[in-house]
Amino acid sequence: MEMSLRSILVLVFFSCANSFSAQDEKSIVDLGNALVALSPRTVDPREAALLSETAHHMSRQCARVYGVKKRGICADYGHDIGAKLKELRFQTLVLHWGAAWPKESDENNALVVTARNQPFIDGIVLDGWRRGGRLFWCAVKDDAEYEAGRHGFLGHLGGHARTGITAWKEDLEETRLLQPDPTPTPKPQPKRKRKR
Repeated sequence: MEMSLRSILVLVFFSCANSFSAQDEKSIVDLGNALVALSPRTVDPREAALLSETAHHMSRQCARVYGVKKRGICADYGHDIGAKLKELRFQTLVLHWGAAWPKESDENNALVVTARNQPFIDGIVLDGWRRGGRLFWCAVKDDAEYEAGRHGFLGHLGGHARTGITAWKEDLEETRLLQPDPTPTPKPQPKRKRKR
């Protein structure tokens, strides 16, 4: 019995989709655990799980949408994923905007998540662009693809030497835009005089 080319392509597509799903599910759990590990006593595991699942799903969704629009650079992923995460108003996790080699031809932008009151450098990079919609994440300090040594002298020697110095820097203006708008405090109503 011969299978048509179309039937084979359908089977391959569904096999790949299941594989991507399994990879994403493992990554979702692993990122949630890594976020809790940022500060086990203060990070809410439910927030960590929600952030992880939302970032993964938004990254895939962005890739699908960008396929039919004139968008899809690293900053587009960061802004769109960041906007969705901002809506969730996390209490124990903080969103930051990271830039590696800003204003250079190979600039990359991504989100960085930290526990509250934790420095940017101790955070986790969330990059939807780097793997074309499959969310990439790792500790800022461990991001070997964005090390300072890959530019300049070491970069010209092949860029394989590890420096351990990250190229990621925080963009404070973009970070400010990722913070939830403060909830307006209701104005106190003037006291009414009681009629006698």
